[in-house]
Amino acid sequence: MELVKNDETLDDLQLKGINIIQKKTAFRFGVDAVLLADFAKIKKGMDVIDLCTGGGIVPFLIAGKTEAKNITGVEIQEDMTEMAIRSVVLNRLEDRVKFINGDLKDAKLLKTLPKCDVITVNPPYKLKNSGIINPDDKNAIARHEICCTLEDVIVAAKKLLKDNGKIYMVHRPERLADIFCIMRKHKIEPKRVKMVYPSVKKAPNIVLVEGHKNARAFLKCEEPIYVHNEDGSYTNEIDKIYGRI
Repeated sequence: MELVKNDETLDDLQLKGINIIQKKTAFRFGVDAVLLADFAKIKKGMDVIDLCTGGGIVPFLIAGKTEAKNITGVEIQEDMTEMAIRSVVLNRLEDRVKFINGDLKDAKLLKTLPKCDVITVNPPYKLKNSGIINPDDKNAIARHEICCTLEDVIVAAKKLLKDNGKIYMVHRPERLADIFCIMRKHKIEPKRVKMVYPSVKKAPNIVLVEGHKNARAFLKCEEPIYVHNEDGSYTNEIDKIYGRI
């Protein structure tokens, strides 16, 4: 079995020897995924499902950072799923991590998956009708609501979570009102929110949200994260999250 193909790279996560295969030209993971995996509170023995998993970066980060029992990634693009499965084999994580090629809007598929303690998701950020896009473009599928909307993601999470299970989402601040409204519509209560700023003098460009299924209302706004110092270097907090210090 050829694990890494000519149009792919093998990238070291610098986390317990885990490497991930990525396409050279398709969507590659960034700080969003790293922040999401760090933001999620996952205890030993928990079952986790990562929706819109792409090449599987969040499941691999969770596998390295936590003692989650089972981590399942769900991805609609067949070639991305196949690539993620090769990363599982490469890292010998077959006993903890698996990937499923499927549509999170498929009710029959969701019924085949066991209820989980935690959902993580890095969904497409841009509204379906925002700009001219090619629906077959893998980068467009990752960034625009072509294959699923924010509400599709929340509906799937509601079906997959155990009672009082938790969803952790990374998104854009301009969609925060949508996130809160859609969560409440489907009885997922926003509980924790954290803004991420590129630097001190810039507006936030990432938001992290935690929601609990069938929980009471109480929202905690946490201290923000700053990615860069004024000189352009990474902040100590980002270096800690990446495991550099």
